[in-house]
Amino acid sequence: MPEQLLRPTPSQTIGPFFHFALPWPGAAEIVDPGRADALRIEGRVFDGADAPVGDALVEVWQADADGHYAHPEDPAPSSFRGYGRSATDAEGRYRFRTVKPGRVPAPGGGSQAPHLNVSVFSRGLLARLSTRLYFPDEGEANAADPVLGRIEDLARRQTLVAVAAGGILTFDIHLQGERETVFFAV
Repeated sequence: MPEQLLRPTPSQTIGPFFHFALPWPGAAEIVDPGRADALRIEGRVFDGADAPVGDALVEVWQADADGHYAHPEDPAPSSFRGYGRSATDAEGRYRFRTVKPGRVPAPGGGSQAPHLNVSVFSRGLLARLSTRLYFPDEGEANAADPVLGRIEDLARRQTLVAVAAGGILTFDIHLQGERETVFFAV
């Protein structure tokens, strides 16, 4: 049999299967709603034309209230799950119930402002997008955060700070366009 020329297959984008196959019951409830320090985080995912993305998946990973992760490399690993997933609905809405994390060490010393690590999976993406959610009541910590400090444009930096209103933190994610959220290469 003659040797055939093998050609690479085209890349696949992340499909809508993430929307219905990866969330699990309770995935967005990182803490019990009755917990005294529980807080609601919600937002919407928008595409470059400001249309809602109704088949995205938003993941968060965070430290506990004392600044420790549920990870073996943390010097004092937490039993706090600190991880959740929320699929967007037809209007691009997602939600989480969690606690505000504590400050975590920064590479090279110092500490990072309280934040959630956020990943977005959606149609048209070849890989997840990574960003962070910072808290609006942490002005001093946010100003000293080494990651936020690397974003020179103050308007772009604000795309990473949630908005507090009515006891809920709102964090909208814009995948492209004029109000594009800052994403990180990780």
